[in-house]
Amino acid sequence: MATTRDFHHPFEPYDIQAQLMTAVYDCISEGKVGIFESPTGTGKSLSLICSTLSWLRDEQRKSFDHDSNLEPDDDEPAWIIEQARKQKLEQLLQQRLDIESRLSRIREKESRQKQQYESGDPVKKRAKLGHANASSGFGDDHQFLLDDYESDDAARSSSTIRRCDEGISVASLDLMQKLGEPLQDAQHSPDLEIADELKVFFCSRTHSQLTQFVNELRKVNFPEAPWFQKEGLPGTIQQESTVKHLPLGSRKNLCINSTVVSAGNVIAINERCLDLQQPSTPSGKKCPFLPNKENEVLVNEFRDHTLATIRDIEDLGALGKKIGICPYYASRASIKPTEIVTLPYQLLLQKSAREALGISLKSHVVVIDEAHNLMDAITNMHSIAVTQSQLHRCKWQLRTYLQKFRNRLKGKNRVYVTQTVRLIDSISECLDRLSSESSSTESLVNVVDMMSGKGVDQINLYKLVQYLADSKLARKVEGYVEFVEKRARSTAESIADTTPVLTHIQGFLQALMNPAAEGRFFFERDECDSVALRYILLDPTFHFKEVVEEARAVILAGGTMSPMEDYARHLLPYLAPERLWTWSCGHIIPKENLFVRSVGQIQDEIGLDFSFARRTSVPLINGLGQCLVRLAATIPDGLVVFFPSYAYLDQVSAQWQKTVAGSDNVWNSLEKRKAVFKETKGLSGIEDTLQLYSRSIDEGKGGLLLSVIGGKMSEGINFSDRLGRGVVVVGLPFPNLHSARWTAKLDYIERSVIGRGGSSAEGKAAGRDLYENACMRAVNQSIGRAIRHQTDFASILLLDRRYSTSRIASKLPGWIKQGFDDNKAVPTFTEIVQGLQNFFKAKV
Repeated sequence: MATTRDFHHPFEPYDIQAQLMTAVYDCISEGKVGIFESPTGTGKSLSLICSTLSWLRDEQRKSFDHDSNLEPDDDEPAWIIEQARKQKLEQLLQQRLDIESRLSRIREKESRQKQQYESGDPVKKRAKLGHANASSGFGDDHQFLLDDYESDDAARSSSTIRRCDEGISVASLDLMQKLGEPLQDAQHSPDLEIADELKVFFCSRTHSQLTQFVNELRKVNFPEAPWFQKEGLPGTIQQESTVKHLPLGSRKNLCINSTVVSAGNVIAINERCLDLQQPSTPSGKKCPFLPNKENEVLVNEFRDHTLATIRDIEDLGALGKKIGICPYYASRASIKPTEIVTLPYQLLLQKSAREALGISLKSHVVVIDEAHNLMDAITNMHSIAVTQSQLHRCKWQLRTYLQKFRNRLKGKNRVYVTQTVRLIDSISECLDRLSSESSSTESLVNVVDMMSGKGVDQINLYKLVQYLADSKLARKVEGYVEFVEKRARSTAESIADTTPVLTHIQGFLQALMNPAAEGRFFFERDECDSVALRYILLDPTFHFKEVVEEARAVILAGGTMSPMEDYARHLLPYLAPERLWTWSCGHIIPKENLFVRSVGQIQDEIGLDFSFARRTSVPLINGLGQCLVRLAATIPDGLVVFFPSYAYLDQVSAQWQKTVAGSDNVWNSLEKRKAVFKETKGLSGIEDTLQLYSRSIDEGKGGLLLSVIGGKMSEGINFSDRLGRGVVVVGLPFPNLHSARWTAKLDYIERSVIGRGGSSAEGKAAGRDLYENACMRAVNQSIGRAIRHQTDFASILLLDRRYSTSRIASKLPGWIKQGFDDNKAVPTFTEIVQGLQNFFKAKV
């Protein structure tokens, strides 16, 4: 298809790719929020890259031309104005070309080093860096004593608090100030200010998905930067430019200090890193990789090497090790001059993370891939739970600390530490009460009940949370406990649990201050009878609104964004309809490569209704088994079956394996058709199961993989070609409508609709839509595991009578609907099997 724009796509784009690139480009140009659905396998990532960067280059050109022009002056001759304009242009060009020339030399150097390595020539190496002498253990306990705290001034600058939270040394702050780091208040020279280039922030759910994106980024020959294209001017050059790309990650991804990384979990790594930067830490124990005035040249070198070539997050860590500078902190100096930043959800969607990294979204473009679970991701980021065991551990830590330092605490420290103990005691007592008074697995909890302990009603929660942040009580307490445990090394507890629980509980206390309308607290009991309190965010609107209002344009993209109305109603309700852009396309495969049917009934007049009240029926479960036996005999190679939950999959599997007198049970019948594999709960064994499944198919034995909607197999796993010739969905994975959290969620939605002028009936209808859409979005994500490229083909069977109702069918993606038979008559199961036979016969 001929396009009006050259998007610099590395291949000849399909029609739907050209349409997607045009739509994204126009959406950004008009400053809108776009929701784009492009099925996996349609080249979505490349289309997003080409469209956003083409827009970026065009916008850079407009801005460059504007900056190089002068306002006309009637009092000046035309030749003087032209001379001044040309001089200004040359200055702008020289600034740009100096940077590009430096990056070009780095690329040439790295290319030579690669050639030397491949040819076996010796390569000069830096002096080997020894392990950081950064043990968190010290010889005395004075360092764990709290600093005097006498101020209750709530008006202290947020930048000061942020600086304390980061724990960055003064030398590091000075350097970051010089490099344009925005975490400080002091004014600095405009000559040292680095320009904040127009950029695209691209985020996805995991680092592995971002690595795939970076690999796609490397395939594109990017449009030339405008400062390469001014012919006839001194110093200009004609060449393709490498886009300036920066991958960002957490300390867990980027830390190169082996002592810090060995802490294991994210919270512990963060705390240990900040501990090593405290003024009380002996100089010999501080992290040697942290940026400071002495190693400023290394920070600049890291920045230039980062921007010279396209690197992924692992490359950034290796570069930091090679240069000898912390990539987590040094990467901040690269944010302003970069053109495209890749980062995971957590670093973009949380305001505190953006501030810590010095990220401003002002007038930039935000692209969120895999956005089908965006609302859930925001909800999970701002939700938090504490278990009774964590509360007990925390109380023990505080008692241990107070036994040592109680008589040395003065003034406000004594007051606030006492308040912290009282509040945690109150929460723990509330949890004990709820556990003993009810055998329920979930219930709503009132904040007042958690704060009913002795003297807790006198606590100013805002001041206490501020004190915890400013005083670093959690860091002092946990540091001292670790110090004591390392010295004793005699308790099993010190080995079993080194998680900084007080830091975690501090986050829970902060949730107590959240607006009551946007979240709720719940009591939970798991299958092991462990109990916990959980705060759940009910409304993600506010937290995402900051991103939308700050950014120039926002693109939400995914393979299965349907049903789309949820985003307008529950994520962007404040957005004017004219600023919202929705776009969806079909698949790149021809219609005849997809066979889709809903099955509501099978032989012996067994109706397929897997609603919660009926799905435990033994005749239904056995009928399902016989249905899959026939499908396994008809569909070649790999067949993936998705169940609504792990519990139901276990129940069905157990029934199928029961001995049947005089005949094979269902499980044996399935194994005679294909090798059977089953997904288990948790991450362990997933890779092994997939390898065995794939090997069985390669060996000609076929494979039947029993999986779960919302499980690991339904997210990010590609069942292309022979791995997924058939996808079967059993039932509809509706969440428990009567659970405490869904009751609270639906009540909140109803009240929100009424608050915006709607009726109670409209509120209930909106809640019902959200409930159904949550189910169908999970179904659509599972279905999307099949069909990964243009020549792929597969069958999709939806086993439940409810899939044939218009209300449910309308929520399927457009490309799935196209695979249904145009014949309006409902086919029998025998006719469906015959249709499958004909479908695959035509593909052989």
